[in-house]
Order: sequence, then C-alpha cells, then structure tokens
Amino acid sequence: MARRVVVTGIGILSSIGRNLPETLESVLRSRSGIGKLRYLNSPHQNEFPFAEVPFPNTALTELAQLSDSEGYSRNALLGLIAATEALQHARLHELPPLRTGLLSATTVGGMDTCERYYNDFLTNDSKNIYIDVYDCADSTEKIADHLSIRDYITTLSTACSSAANAILLGARLIRSGRLDRAVAGGTEALTSFHINGFNSLKILDKVPCRPFDVNRNGITLGEGAAYLILETEEAAHAGDRPIFAELSGFGNACEAFHQTASAPDGKGAYLAMERALKLNGTKPSEIDYINAHGTGTDNNDLAEGAAIERLFGEKIPLVSSTKPFTGHMTSAAGSAEAVLSILCLIHRMVLPNLNLETPMPELKFKPVTELIRDVDVNLVMSNSFGFGGNDTSLIFKKYNR
Repeated sequence: MARRVVVTGIGILSSIGRNLPETLESVLRSRSGIGKLRYLNSPHQNEFPFAEVPFPNTALTELAQLSDSEGYSRNALLGLIAATEALQHARLHELPPLRTGLLSATTVGGMDTCERYYNDFLTNDSKNIYIDVYDCADSTEKIADHLSIRDYITTLSTACSSAANAILLGARLIRSGRLDRAVAGGTEALTSFHINGFNSLKILDKVPCRPFDVNRNGITLGEGAAYLILETEEAAHAGDRPIFAELSGFGNACEAFHQTASAPDGKGAYLAMERALKLNGTKPSEIDYINAHGTGTDNNDLAEGAAIERLFGEKIPLVSSTKPFTGHMTSAAGSAEAVLSILCLIHRMVLPNLNLETPMPELKFKPVTELIRDVDVNLVMSNSFGFGGNDTSLIFKKYNR
C-alpha cells in the first residue's frame, strides 16, 4: 500500500508577501500585489501591470542571509528564501536526517543576469561567473547546496505546470519508498525575455488580470517562489510537529493540442482533474473548493470552465482564481497556489476571484468574488495547466490521523 504524503512545512515569497505570515495577511485583506515594475527595466513597464516581488536583489540577498550574492540570479535568490522558510517551518533542523530530495521547477532560470551581462560576455571576462547561471538547474543546485540536500535533486520545466509537477513527482517518490522527505516547488523571476515572449503571443492584459470575466484580455505576469515540505506520515510524527495538510490526490495529462493553447473542450484539464480524484477514490462531490488555473486568457478560462462543468456536473464546488493576487508566476504558480490552497484548509476560508465584474455567459458557475470565512473546507483542488497541454491537478485534504 502506498504511503500517505503530508505537508509539514510551507515557504512562499511573492508580490503579496516576503513569507507565509505576510501572504496570509494579504489574502485576508484581499490585497493584490499587482502594480508597476520597479526593479526590472523593460520597454513594456508602463504598458502592462506586473506582480513583482517588492525588493531589489540587494534586499533579497539579505533575506537569503547571504554575505555575497555574486553568481546568484534573482531566480536563485527567490527560491532560496522560500525553500529555507519551508525547512524552518517544518523544523527539520531539530530532527535526524532522512532521505530527502529537492524537486525545483523553473523556466527562465538565470535569464535576468544573462540579459544584464550579455555585452560583458562578448567584450571581457569580468562577468563570466554568470554564464552558467543561465541554466535552469543552477538555481536548484544552489538551493540544494545551501540546504545540504544530496539524496535526490532534479529540475522540472513544463511551463506553467512546472511547480505542480515538482510536487507531484515528490509525492510519487515518497509513496514509492524512494524518499522520506521532499522539498518541492518552484521559483521564477521576471525577465525581459519572459515579458517579450508573452507579449509576442498577445496575451498580456493592460489592466490587472480578470479571470473568468467576459471582458478578460490576458494574463498579468508575476514572480516569486514557493515550496512545500512533503513527508511520509511516519516521518512527520517525529518531533511533535504540526501537519498542515495531506496531499491526497494528484494527476497529470498531456493533451499536446497546441504549443501555447489548451484544447477548447478542456480535455487535458478534465483528465488531470479526473486522475487526481481517482488516485485515492475521491468523489467529485467531496471537493469543497477549486483553486483554478484561471489565467484570464480567452482560451484557458473557457477550456478550464468547460472541463470543470463536465467533471462536476450539477454540483460544482466553489471556484476562484488567485492569480489576481500574485499575478501568473508561471513555473512557480503551481506551488504558490498550492500554498494558498493549504491556507484555505487551515483557516477555513475560500479566496475571492479579484477583479471579476461580469461572469462569462458560457459557464454555468460563477466564481467566488468575496472572501468567505468560517466555512468547512476539507478538500481543495489546485489546478495548473501549462503550454503544450501539460496539465496537473493536486488535491489537498485537511489532515486526520
């Protein structure tokens, strides 16, 4: 029988908070982190809003408790801060070491430093230390070295489902007996390449994103990092530590409909959600809340909405997208939204779909638009759907022995 996988630690850094307490305060106040770019120079910084982490790299270096950040990209700094918080939150420093893995997701890697020092690479050798930083695995290796993780290290890059897939893979390794603990999540920094790429697809909204609104016009890019500490139930009971949730279900599907668009009928989304439910025999009617992928694009919101209606029928759970809080953190979105989903379990709440004014007429359900408190939330589904149709759903359950 597969071992139960539980969450014992949480770390997050985004535009709405430098840590878990600040993040909780922001969502309780329905405070969005979307605004103007301050630290990344872009020709589009006055054209589109962004959800930028509100610290320059010098401040991030201090938050990461590094004396010198030479050779660190913004991506690595963000990931290191969030992963360190997760380990401290789980109090792993108090316990004997077990087989532990790091599964970290990213897509842009160290592009921000390569953009900054590209001309130096061509003309002199003063910044060559940053050449290797370009690689996506660089941030993973730096986090692993800093946290002394050696048993299993890997980097995942499946676009916007990357961090969700890191959590999924970590859970599989634990369930199969390969690992006892896993630090799983993702990190993503805003870069010019990042912004220009999404702008070339013409899917950046000129106002803060409006998922599931009839007037939605694209995404709002964000940045940040989030990690979960996953453990076996047996390992989690060591040290009299709290268990914040159980990862009771997960499912992945790759529809490969198009390089950047989801299948209009939501086939991949449907399969991912269905597989997550089937893993432990969860019934659709048992899900209390869906933290939707909800990007604010015409394609995603219609396809995801159709998949939700097909799977849940007449009994659709409460639904909202949290991207109007954090922006679309792309490769880190899945873990950031997993954190927000777990906060809903812990604090008995459902988060609002900010900026929604006129619900889509094509869908039968209407997302939640106000924070709901003091509500029974036992099972939350968190959706993360990536380019190429790589779709992942995670189910978090209130932990009971």
